This record gives sequence, C-alpha cells and structure tokens, in this order.
Amino acid sequence: MDLQALLSCVSSASCLVTQTTGGLISGMLLFLVAAGLSLIFGTLKVTNFMHGSLYMLGAYFAYTLYNVTGSYTIAVIGSALGVGLFALIFERLFMSRVYSADVLMQLLVCYAFILILDDAVKIIWGPEFLAMGMPPAFQKPPLLIAGGVLPVFYLFLIGVTLVVAAALGFLLTKTRIGKIVRAAAVNPTMTSALGINTALVFGGVFALGGLLAGLAGALAVPVRSMVAGMGFSILIESFIVTVIGGMGSVMGALVGALLIGLVRSFGTIGFPLFTEGIMFLFMTAVLIAKPSGLFGKEQ
Repeated sequence: MDLQALLSCVSSASCLVTQTTGGLISGMLLFLVAAGLSLIFGTLKVTNFMHGSLYMLGAYFAYTLYNVTGSYTIAVIGSALGVGLFALIFERLFMSRVYSADVLMQLLVCYAFILILDDAVKIIWGPEFLAMGMPPAFQKPPLLIAGGVLPVFYLFLIGVTLVVAAALGFLLTKTRIGKIVRAAAVNPTMTSALGINTALVFGGVFALGGLLAGLAGALAVPVRSMVAGMGFSILIESFIVTVIGGMGSVMGALVGALLIGLVRSFGTIGFPLFTEGIMFLFMTAVLIAKPSGLFGKEQ
C-alpha cells in the first residue's frame, strides 16, 4: 500500500489526467464486453460464460484482417461482424438447446467452448503472445492536457465507444426493435403469442452481444497483446461490472465499467499488490448499499 504515491498523483494535474485517461480506456473496453453480457442476460436470462472468448476472437480476427488488408477500419468492422455471426451460430446450434436447462448445464456448454476456442487459437495463431502495433493513422504526437499525455488513439477509442453506447441506447429505447426485445425479455410467451418470432429475437440479441465483444477485442488490439485464454480476465471484470451496474442494465454497464476502470487505474498506484482485491471490495460495497446494483431493478 502506497497512499503517499496515490495522494501525490491526485494532487498532480499531469498524473491525474494520465491515470484518468487510462482508466477511461479500460472502462470503455470493459463496457463493450459487459454491455453484450448484460444485454444477453437481461433478454434471455442466460449468463454467457463464453463471452470473454468472443472478445478474444475479435482481437485475433482483427489482427488477421489487418495483416491481410492493411486497413484498420476493415479489420474492426470485419472482426465485429464475424464474431457476431459466430455468436449467432453458437446460440442457434448449442445455447438455444439449454435455455430451459439448469444453469450448470449452461455453464458446461459455455466452458466446453472456452476450451475449444482456446485450443483453436493455439492451433491457428500459435501459443505465443502476438501484437499488432499501432496503425499508421494513429502514429501521431499525443495531446498534452495539463501536462498529462493523451494518445490520439485513445480519443478515437473513447469516441467510438460513446457512439456505440448512444446507438445501443437509442435502439433499445426508441425503436420498435427495442420494444420487441424488451417485451420478449419480460414475457416471451405473450410476445410469441402476438406473432413475433422470439427465437429470431433471442438469436439477434445474442449476435448483438457477440458483436459488441468482438468490437471490444478489435479496438483493444493496438494497445494490448494477444494470447490464448486472454478472454478469461476480461470476463471476470465484465461480471464485476454487470453486478455493480445491475444485471440487464446497459446504462449500469457503462457506469460500472467506467468506475471499475478508474478504480483499477488509480488502484495500481495506491495499492499495486491489491488492485484486483480493490475491485472486488468496491463491488461488495455497492452490493451492500444496493443489492440489485446501481441501475438494477428490485426483484
């Protein structure tokens, strides 16, 4: 524990800007993963334990597409769509068969695919750490704000994530599709009786959740290395985010992700050996104050 270093950072404008920026970046990536996880749970009432592996696939797909095309834009869009399609196939062929089963059966199906995908990554891309590097478009001098460093790519990542968050919120609250999704989440039997194909709705929601995870993986590639099994850590953090924000709440996922990102960023300075523990303590404090999460609905 180094409270003196934490105090020094908080009182320094440059350190405050740098650590806040780093926390926002981690939070934004976490939001994209956690939003998909929360959306799937809120609609299907199923916890997708394989969600972190979709993030991993997004990173490797983007790495491959970038090396083939040389375009980071194509890599991001292509990997997000590819992971979304994979998630749809997985949901239709496997996950849809265990919706009404015990949660243990759902866990076994997801865990089986975690192992399968990890081994597939090792076979296709190898077991070594890989790095894509920063695309040339973002290899520019960073911005300096109050002495703090803000890379251009960070601004791009924050902007893309905010646009996705706004579009997702608009889709779920202001469109007919969003109304159908919310109706299917509350009462799928009645929704089906009204002539709506709930299987199509569930498949679409699962695909959208996978697309968001794949997008997060693609956006993380320039600043994070890749290795088989990399989805596990972000899956745990995503669960923390969804619990803090409230299971099923996209807005809660955004707020929870930003809070966890900032807690992790500043925690590495004040509690370098207890950063993971700080996140769990923060989650515990939120649950004690509000068991349903910050934006969760009381059951």
